[in-house]
Amino acid sequence: MHELGLIDQAVQMALARAEQDGAARVYRLTVRIGPLAGVEIDALRFAFEVVTQDTAAAGAELHIEEVPVRCWCATCASEFLPTNFVFRCPACLQ
Repeated sequence: MHELGLIDQAVQMALARAEQDGAARVYRLTVRIGPLAGVEIDALRFAFEVVTQDTAAAGAELHIEEVPVRCWCATCASEFLPTNFVFRCPACLQ
């Protein structure tokens, strides 16, 4: 279950930043996840509850932003969203 490792790293980063900024608690952590990340959202939420226990992030809210896949075409310099995981630029078909 790589969700545990992912969220553990994110929480450790948040805790380190909170300490650096002199904050006593972390109240919310926002992560952005796309469909190609291979992350199971429910497993991520469960792992968050586990790794935040007995830390300054205990009881914090986990906010997950699901973001679409975005592609960049080097040929025509345009951004596009792939359709059905076909990563071909619709503008220039490259």
